Amino acid sequence: MSYKAAVFDLDGTLLNTIVDLAWATNYALEQFNMPTYTVDEVRQMVGNGVAKLIRDAVPKGTDDATYQRVLACFKEHYADHSLDNTAPYPGILDAVDTLRAAGVKCAVVSNKPDFAIADLMSNFFPGRFDFALGQRDELKRKPDAEPVHYALAQIGVDPQDAVYIGDSEVDVATAHNSGMPCISVTWGFRDKETLLAAGATTLCNTAEEMVQEILK
Repeated sequence: MSYKAAVFDLDGTLLNTIVDLAWATNYALEQFNMPTYTVDEVRQMVGNGVAKLIRDAVPKGTDDATYQRVLACFKEHYADHSLDNTAPYPGILDAVDTLRAAGVKCAVVSNKPDFAIADLMSNFFPGRFDFALGQRDELKRKPDAEPVHYALAQIGVDPQDAVYIGDSEVDVATAHNSGMPCISVTWGFRDKETLLAAGATTLCNTAEEMVQEILK
């Protein structure tokens, strides 16, 4: 079937953000003399929002007041440096344009803070998406279905007429909880084995394959 809407994860699906996320994480940790991580180690930690990322990054036993200070430091640094090394994955801009030309509405639902979504969307995807949503205090975060259903309501499409696209086990669970089929992309932050173990059923290796799967 051809879907009326495609709901995308952002980090690891549309944008390669991992270097900027890793650098901001390590910057915050360094300010408190905490051990840092490689980019690949941070890659395995992202997907559940920055609060969880920093909670996992600080040493075990870190008190909550210190954790909150590290998190605030991360947010401040990332807000100033989220565009330093970030870029769309190959073929993504053309893929979104093709979907829009075919009448498919496009939305983004991310666990990234909402303040960061606005900058990234306006810089990399101006006018290309019908709606973009980051993590907000009044909404649950993925893998809960609430943010996905909220985004679909904003663009006037029912979940049964939409497909969810992401790169992680969180995205597989999000699609399942939202009552939507899932396309898992293999160019992001998780490998094929991790995706299959999480229950992924449809894998795409390129943006072109992703478009074909959405429009078929």
